[in-house]
This record gives sequence, structure tokens and C-alpha cells, in this order.
Amino acid sequence: MLRLYNTLTRREEEFAPLRDNTVRMYACGPTVYARAHIGNFRTFVCVDVLRRTLKYVCGYLVREVVNYTDVDDKTIAGAQQAGKPLREYTEHWIGAFRADAGQLGLELPEETPRATDDLNLRAMSDMILTLERNGHTYRRDGSVYFKISTLPEYGKLARLDHEGMRDGARVDVDEYSKDDPRDFVLWKASKPGEPSWDFGAGPGRPGWHIECSAMALRLLGEAPIDLHAGGIDLIFPHHENEIAQSEGATKREFARFWLHVEHLFVENEKMSKSLGNVYTLAEIAARGHRASALRYLLLSSHYRKQLNFTWTGMDQAEEALRRIVDFLARLETVTAAGEHPAVRQAVDRARADFRAALQSDLNTAAALAAIFDLVRDVNAAIDARQIAAPDAMAVRAAIDEFDQVLGVVSLRQAEDAQPPVPVEEIERMIEERKAARRRRDFAAADAIRTSLADRGILLEDNPGGTRWKRK
Repeated sequence: MLRLYNTLTRREEEFAPLRDNTVRMYACGPTVYARAHIGNFRTFVCVDVLRRTLKYVCGYLVREVVNYTDVDDKTIAGAQQAGKPLREYTEHWIGAFRADAGQLGLELPEETPRATDDLNLRAMSDMILTLERNGHTYRRDGSVYFKISTLPEYGKLARLDHEGMRDGARVDVDEYSKDDPRDFVLWKASKPGEPSWDFGAGPGRPGWHIECSAMALRLLGEAPIDLHAGGIDLIFPHHENEIAQSEGATKREFARFWLHVEHLFVENEKMSKSLGNVYTLAEIAARGHRASALRYLLLSSHYRKQLNFTWTGMDQAEEALRRIVDFLARLETVTAAGEHPAVRQAVDRARADFRAALQSDLNTAAALAAIFDLVRDVNAAIDARQIAAPDAMAVRAAIDEFDQVLGVVSLRQAEDAQPPVPVEEIERMIEERKAARRRRDFAAADAIRTSLADRGILLEDNPGGTRWKRK
């Protein structure tokens, strides 16, 4: 049984979907005014593993929504600065996010709504009107605000102190102080030069928080949804305000489980533009690292622990992936007949350990350890010639099962299939090198090896022939 830490209750609890064996799950997506950075992607990669665990380990169906926040203070300011319509401006950044997500091997959610889609804007307006009927709002200067004093349970996710709340103080911006609960804007009155819609709440645009509440319930059905995920920085005010809006409108619990991913630090410092340590995937690649290594690094620590990104850590992730891929290549050299019970026992042990790790609040670090225990045991069996071809097939099947969840090996292999040198050219140069060695022109053979190495391709000679791999 899967156990997850529920931020709402501050304890691990057994998780199962409420109905139909389908997990209805919402994760806050990117605000599309710039390229997502590696701190953002720590959350998205961990949520992707949650999704895969629910599907491939637990056997549930998953209906996941990951939104694009394409209207807020930052997107509007960015579009105005770029001199572009909001939709055109945000479309560029949505494309960039999708490209990066693809490189990191994220599975596509079932729904990826944009806040400015008409159906979503209408759902936001309808929710605001319902909140108004339920006595949770007031209007001021054409804007609609949520009055937090009308909801006694406000603050239950972030464990806020009601005594310290500033009754009647209003906030109009989409982001505000993490320590200062105030009435927040649901719908902002039209301002000159800003986009505006009117679906019944008056001319204007939505506040940031209402977007997620309305899209979650429109696309996942009536409350409660099973699971809501996001970065730990969203607990307050964003997720707290989502709960207030949703529960104020429906008079029902909004989400049963809340899962939050901890911060990513860079070389022991918080990410900051002033420090120049806010890295994107493209900047990671420019330093010679691949997306598969970043995904591996982001899964190397438990999602509820702060993770320190370092370039040394990236080197170690690259080496760990090389070790697994080389191991799989070594398995292909096993051709003996028969079976060896010790190998099958190692496979069974690894399967049990892997499943137990993920069922224990997504302990990806322990899951990776189970894989490397299997690699160690089977390498020893190969050295001792205590393994046969059917055993090797069983090991490979187990690694494939593990990678359905972690998604690092298949990502590395897909990268290897698109090397920096065209495959046809690599194979031609290998044949030229063979010919040079046959005529004992070892200088020419070494020159070919060196040329490929300089271009990111390593050649390995073994009894079965020459194998190439990316650096």
C-alpha cells in the first residue's frame, strides 16, 4: 500500500483514490513569462515520478491536470515589455517548457489547460459568483475580494495563527508576503492596457489563486479531488487560498492529500538572479551535461528533503547512468544456457526493495540503491560465470520495470541514439579503423579513435567487436 506524507495532516497516510480506481490529481504548472529553471523542474520531475508510481507500481488509472498560468502580473508585464499580445507572448514560453519537459522525460498529463481559455475563465467567474452568494466576498473599486474572516478554517494547510491575521487588509498583487494573511483578490478590475474579460463577475481578469481552483474542479469533477501537488513555496499563500476559494464555493473538502516538494539549492546557496545561479536546462547542456543526468540528480534525494545541486553532483549522476548503461550492454554478452537461482533471487530481492522504497512516501534514493545493489550482484555473477542468458533477460526485464517509474535509463538511451556525430558516420569510421588495424596502420586507427573522442564518441573494443557510446 502506498503511503504519502500529507501536508494537510503533517503525517504519512495510506493513499488510495476515492472512486473508480482513478487518481484525480492536480499539480500547479509554470507561470509562463520565462524559461523554467532547474528548481522548477525538481518539482515537475518528482511529480512525474509520483504519477508513474501511481500507474506502474500501484496499478491505478491517473487523470492529471498541470496548468499554465498565462495571465498574472508577470506575464502581463512581460508581454507589454515585449510589445506582443499576451497570448502570443505566453505561447512562446509554453513551447519552451514543453520542449524542456520532453528532454527531461516527463509524461504528458491528461490535461494542460491555459488560464485564459474561455471555458476556464467562465469557470473562474462562476466560482466567484458562487462565493459571492455564499457570503465570502466583497467588491471594492470594481474588483472582487475574498474575505478570509468568513472562513473559520482558513490557514489550516499552512497552520496560520488566526490571532495574527489582519482583518480587512487587502492585497491586489498576485504574490505577497508569506507571513501576512490578508483578504486577497479574486477578480481584478480592468486597467488601461491590460487584458480584460467579462463572464459575469465584471470586466477584468482573474487573480492568480482562483485560476487553479476553478480549473481543478472543472477538469477533475466534484470535490474532493484525490491529490494536489506543487513546490513547498506554494503552500502559502497560493494553496491556502485555493482551499479557501474551493471550499467556500463547494462547502466540501477541496483535496484529500497535499504533496509538496522541497527547495533546490545551488552550491549550498538559494537560487538568485543576483548570484547568477538560476540555471535552465539549456545552461546545464552548455556545461556538457545531459538532461538524463539532471533528472537522475533531481531524484537522488527524497522529495521532502532540500537538495543541493552541484556540478560535482552532476558528474556523479553522469557516472551513475554510465554504470547502468554499461551494465545493460554487458548483459547482452551473456550467452550461456541454463538458469542460476542466485541471480533470480537477486532480481526478486531488488523488485521487493524497489517497490517498498516507492511505497514508502516515494523514497527515490532507496529505489536507486535497490537498482545498484542488483547491478553489483549481477556483475559479480558475470565475473564468476554464474549467469545464463535467461537470467540476463530476467535482470533486463527488472531494470525496464524500474525505469518505467524513474525514467532515467530510457532517457539516457534515447540520448545515446541521437549522438553528436551521425550514427552512419560513426559506423563508417569504425570500419575505417578496422581496416587500418588490419593493415597494421595503428597511427591511423588511433587518429580515428581520437577524432571521435574529441567529438563526444568513445570507442570500446571487446571480443564481440567495437562498441561506441557517448562521452
